[in-house]
Amino acid sequence: MTVKTLQDLLAEGVEGRYVLVRSDFNVPLNDKQEITDSGRIKASLPTLKALSEAGAKVIVMAHLGRPKGEPNPKYSLAPVAAALSDELGQYVALASDVVGEDAHERANGLTDGDVLLVENVRFDPRETSKDEAERGEFADQLVALTAEGGAFVSDGFGVVHRAQASVYDVAKRLPHYAGGLVEKEIDVLKKVAEDPAKPYVVVLGGSKVSDKLGVIEALAPKTDALIIGGGMCYTFLAAQGVNVQKSLLQEEMIDTCKSLLERYGDKIVLPVDLVAATEFAADAEKKIVPVNEIPEGWMSLDVGPETVKKFAGILASAKTVFWNGPMGVFEFEAFSDGTRGVAQAIIDSTKNGCFSVVGGGDSAASVRLLGLDEDGFSHISTGGGASLEYLEGKELPGVAVLND
Repeated sequence: MTVKTLQDLLAEGVEGRYVLVRSDFNVPLNDKQEITDSGRIKASLPTLKALSEAGAKVIVMAHLGRPKGEPNPKYSLAPVAAALSDELGQYVALASDVVGEDAHERANGLTDGDVLLVENVRFDPRETSKDEAERGEFADQLVALTAEGGAFVSDGFGVVHRAQASVYDVAKRLPHYAGGLVEKEIDVLKKVAEDPAKPYVVVLGGSKVSDKLGVIEALAPKTDALIIGGGMCYTFLAAQGVNVQKSLLQEEMIDTCKSLLERYGDKIVLPVDLVAATEFAADAEKKIVPVNEIPEGWMSLDVGPETVKKFAGILASAKTVFWNGPMGVFEFEAFSDGTRGVAQAIIDSTKNGCFSVVGGGDSAASVRLLGLDEDGFSHISTGGGASLEYLEGKELPGVAVLND
């Protein structure tokens, strides 16, 4: 099976042709509707620039948040259109609808090299419908924005694990190609999944064990060490008999964690100290304690300095590292040292020849928020869920549909 790429499309020629592109612009916004992390927008630029400079009439589809199938100003792509205009160095118009009158008028008015962004595809309930006929109807309307000779480029890696209309069904209706971003992501993850240089260390954080259970089961047999921090570590500690007090805990997963520790206890590495806090707040009183000495009624919001040293020691000799999930509540400065320390240890290892992949989501956001050197990692993924599902060995519908 072969996947045609952006380079194949450019070789065929795109001047004057409509090209429908699915990008991933699901960026975080603050209360003022300002983008707080533009990583995904920047990652989309090479594909969009290549098409525009080659003379294509580019129509971009994307989603933002979960607007529940109806227009909601809170989830408008207006901030994205403005940011994209700045980044591309050319005006990117935003259609006020997805497949309605404004989208058609603006699409009809495109000249060679223009870029148009249609409004949030999730404003239409058919985008995420489980009914193939409903999704197909919506996909037909998206395809209708292009004229004869149109093409589809899948470049939103963060959504390829979803069989949604703009990701999956459109690809069935147009000549389809993997964008530069999707192609690069798959190449990198394939290297990690199929032939990681040893020692291979996986670092997992984030809030829930249940979210990462599949990837733990899939990767534990392949890794030399499985480092666990973040909210999910408290369920593992509880499985060892530690009283984690009011720390985040998935009680229904304790037995599962016990089973994982029995099977992979020689590989699973847990914190030895924690940063305990009186409450979940940026200005909470805090103290560093051994894992089994969280004060009564307190909670842990980060891993401690001895844990960072322990984790860094393991990472120092790694030849491949996959990291997904922060070590603590990095958004609060007082509880960001664990994530910063582990990230820096991965950067230091990368300087010594380690191949390091940051698996998207909050991990990628933490790198930027904490001011760390993005170039210090071999690759920062744009798709948290997609990268995890790929490493679990699951088929990604948005990639599978590109196979000819």
